[in-house]
Amino acid sequence: MEKYNHEYNAEQIQVLEGLEAVRKRPGMYIGSVSIRGLHHLVYEIVDNCVDEALAGYCTHIHIIIEKGNVISVEDDGRGIPVDIHPKTHISAAETVYTVLHAGGKFGGDSGYKVSGGLHGVGASVVNALSEWAEVTIQRDGGIFEMKFHRGKTTESLTRIGDSNKTGTKVRFLADSTIFETLNYDFDTLEERFREIAFLNKGLHIVIEDQRDDENPRKAEFCFEGGLISFVEYLNQNKEKIHPKPIYIEKEGEVPVEIAIQYTTSYSENIYTFVNNINTIEGGTHLEGFKRGITKVFNDYARAHNFLKEKDSNLQGEDIREGMTAVISVKLKEPQFEGQTKTKLGNSNVTGIVQSMVIEALSPFLEENPPVAKAILEKCISASRAREAARKARELVRRKNSLESTTLPGKLADCSEKDASQCEVYIVEGDSAGGSAKQGRDRRFQAILPLWGKMLNVEKSRADKIYNNEKLQPVILAIGAGIGADFDINKIRYGKVIIMADADVDGAHIRTLLLTFFFRYMRPLIENGNVYLAQPPLYKLSKKGFKDVYCYTDEEMAKHLEEMGRDNVNIQRYKGLGEMNPEQLWETTMDPKTRIMIKVTMEDAIKADAIFNILMGDEIAPRREFIQKNAKYVKNLDV
Repeated sequence: MEKYNHEYNAEQIQVLEGLEAVRKRPGMYIGSVSIRGLHHLVYEIVDNCVDEALAGYCTHIHIIIEKGNVISVEDDGRGIPVDIHPKTHISAAETVYTVLHAGGKFGGDSGYKVSGGLHGVGASVVNALSEWAEVTIQRDGGIFEMKFHRGKTTESLTRIGDSNKTGTKVRFLADSTIFETLNYDFDTLEERFREIAFLNKGLHIVIEDQRDDENPRKAEFCFEGGLISFVEYLNQNKEKIHPKPIYIEKEGEVPVEIAIQYTTSYSENIYTFVNNINTIEGGTHLEGFKRGITKVFNDYARAHNFLKEKDSNLQGEDIREGMTAVISVKLKEPQFEGQTKTKLGNSNVTGIVQSMVIEALSPFLEENPPVAKAILEKCISASRAREAARKARELVRRKNSLESTTLPGKLADCSEKDASQCEVYIVEGDSAGGSAKQGRDRRFQAILPLWGKMLNVEKSRADKIYNNEKLQPVILAIGAGIGADFDINKIRYGKVIIMADADVDGAHIRTLLLTFFFRYMRPLIENGNVYLAQPPLYKLSKKGFKDVYCYTDEEMAKHLEEMGRDNVNIQRYKGLGEMNPEQLWETTMDPKTRIMIKVTMEDAIKADAIFNILMGDEIAPRREFIQKNAKYVKNLDV
């Protein structure tokens, strides 16, 4: 890898402003103070290590979750500069950890060619939101150490020994007065670091969990195949149309890497990254890719007679059906829409990616006619199905306008007409539906019971979905159309709440519905309209005490301690139908007391991946998933 700018010292650390606001408004900097924000702290520190790898200096990153949820992150990069900063008159390392917007990532002559992280606010934000942090640096022949408490320096940078190595090690304990939980989820972190390893071929990442002596966990990642390995991993449970992913790469001012593989599934799965950041809302790099790929396949189809003169061009969605692709671009100065960086805005990237796709993919298709033929046959079949779906959709639309007052027979609607004030509970089963109808507040809560087995959208094309009797009531109740016709402004309810039992069947229903929304009503999730209800697992009763509802095993253990374990009656709810209407209202539907989880795009993508394992054609991954997760299945309804 080309190494960028050997001069990396105090002068490259630019100072833009102070640290005051971070502890007051942490959400502005890390999104939230939930477990998501907690994980963000780890990502920020690891992103700094990855920036060293992008610059050509770091090859190994080691992350440890120590006992007590202390995080340790160590790399073998150059080490943060230790010389005195010309503006702050303290060491550059201390400046990076105590001054907001101080970092080596600004301007063309910085210590970095490209970088991820929060625009250089990462290290100082992590420090500000930690109860304590300590940083050990090896460089310039020495070992240096500094310590902090809630963002303030307690021990300035001091040389504590000699070393001929280089690198940085950061240990910190997140601040329990700020975060809702300090309990890191190993699986979530493992997934993120696997992704980073895919995006940086040859980078070695190890993550360890040392919190439980009886069950220590460790994962190691290093992928010499880079994005090819990434696509193979994403498609491991799918039937492939061509055995090897197509790989195209372009060096230069804006390095671009793309890997593509087609499967027999009906959905498209395109993941886009900028400087290792997952741009889940896409942006100009995705736009360029779509334009390029649409042109290449249409040109090839015309030149090789797959499309006759009278045939209309294939649409982008036809060409992307069954496609899994990963697009990774590296930019000096990326422009993101929003602080959380989920959409790329650099306008010049569209043309760069488009021309690169055309230049690289056209010759590939010419040189690999069997692959081109297999893909185009699928595209043409998708085009015919799209036409059938259009007709089915028009039929649905016509039917809806003719019967505009018709709503699903099982829907118990609410009286409020302002959609922003209304919510619909999609409830599994008639008995739970009956309780919910009786227990709800009829003014603003509607109930739609589902019954029977839902359609597996993984194995169905759009035309089948529009006419499916199980999905029709959901489509009609939400009232905003489906697929390309979906209009978020027409939704009849501001909150769409999935309410299912806390067991395996309930999880299945939730996953089916989430995947359906993700594939066919995505704006609902992007706009934050989808929620998961959280029914309680237990009810504790004891003479002289108020009845207590518990939503987790931990909560139950805590209340049992408080109530004294003797003579406590524990009622275990196996399903929603076991609760009477008053209990269902009090625990799960009353806005004053209920607990709900808002579904994000991240959750939906995860559900989509699990869905693919559980519902796809491959049996082995399904068996492996069930075996691996069986020990984690609580509340199993046997």
